[in-house]
Amino acid sequence: MSLWRDYELIDSGGLRKLERFGSYRLVRPDPQAIWRPSLPESRWMDADAIYVRSGTGEGTWSFKRKLPSSWTVAFQELLFKVKPTAFKHTGLFPEQALNWLWLQQLLRLQGEAGNKKVLNLFAYTGGATLAAASAGASVCHVDASKGSIKWAKQNQEISGLTDKPVRWICDDVPAFVKREVRRGKRYDAIIMDPPPYGRGVSGELWKIEKDLAPLVDLCMKKILSDRPVFFLINSYASGYSHISLKNFLEDFTSRFGGFVESGDLLIPHTNSARFLPCGIYARWSGSGVKAEA
Repeated sequence: MSLWRDYELIDSGGLRKLERFGSYRLVRPDPQAIWRPSLPESRWMDADAIYVRSGTGEGTWSFKRKLPSSWTVAFQELLFKVKPTAFKHTGLFPEQALNWLWLQQLLRLQGEAGNKKVLNLFAYTGGATLAAASAGASVCHVDASKGSIKWAKQNQEISGLTDKPVRWICDDVPAFVKREVRRGKRYDAIIMDPPPYGRGVSGELWKIEKDLAPLVDLCMKKILSDRPVFFLINSYASGYSHISLKNFLEDFTSRFGGFVESGDLLIPHTNSARFLPCGIYARWSGSGVKAEA
């Protein structure tokens, strides 16, 4: 059962997915969809916009109907601006909704001990940031892209959360974390969505297989508070299993107690029992209470 009203995965297959964002249907490539589509090709070709890859791996949008430059999609009380970008993305990852509900529940379980400090690293357009802020947390949002931070601020504004304490930081993530250590900053929860490969604001090179472990180790030892609430890692296109990510996170959280769970980030199809795998997650909770997403 989908958690969304304004989004649905209509069909997938043939290395593509057919989705509805609000009133508009988009076709985008997806390397996980190796099965055959359920719907006839005519349904796919009737989409409002189709992303077509070129022989070089890049791509362009083919518009069957005129779309607005951007529009909004709602998830519970949150609103997100979406638009077709040159890199096939829309600025929204609907499969993250389960993680948003999970972290909101953990933060709300704090009761009078609320207003926890959350650090969101590689934070993109701010879905987790706004979910945490709406649950009463103070959030530090860090991303190396000025454009992504501008987009996240727009999502905060249209969601009516401009009064919530969010600190926006455009910086290389490892460099920022090291400075927070020197400043003696502490956080009660950490979220990170590290890319397999990337570059920071000043061209700093990031490779997940080399740089993730030192970053998590530094976060755990130096800036996570003495009574942390949670630690969440998402991963896309890294080649790792969620079991690998779970084992990895357990190495760093054993001293805190609590428990680690992991799984695939999935989107259910609207009219079938299929799920589309989109990524993986591993998440640790120190509360002793397993939040039900």
